[in-house]
Amino acid sequence: MKNSIILYGIANCDSVKKAKKWLEENQICFSFYNYKKEKVNSNLINEFLEYFDMNSLINKRGTTYRNLDESVKNNINETNVVDLILTHTSMIKRPILKYNGQMYLGFSKDKYQEIFNTHKVD
Repeated sequence: MKNSIILYGIANCDSVKKAKKWLEENQICFSFYNYKKEKVNSNLINEFLEYFDMNSLINKRGTTYRNLDESVKNNINETNVVDLILTHTSMIKRPILKYNGQMYLGFSKDKYQEIFNTHKVD
């Protein structure tokens, strides 16, 4: 494909594993950006925030968020969210797919089939 496809996430995340498997099964070439191995910087987080509001971007169901002090959770705002995510990259909801000038949050087979206009029947 002409457009580079990037899947952002953490290798051991179940949703990321499902997304990777789906892309591979549908022979869609992509690169994987592993938050644990590659640098997450404020530019990347700000790019995510151009597509998703901070409440959508933060994984509030995850252990990292749940372990934050209540005073931190109650005071997340547009001014401090980038620094908070830089400190706790595991808080980023996963996976994030970048394709064709757009970003998509989360994984579902139906969503990916729609994005890539595939009609594979299981």
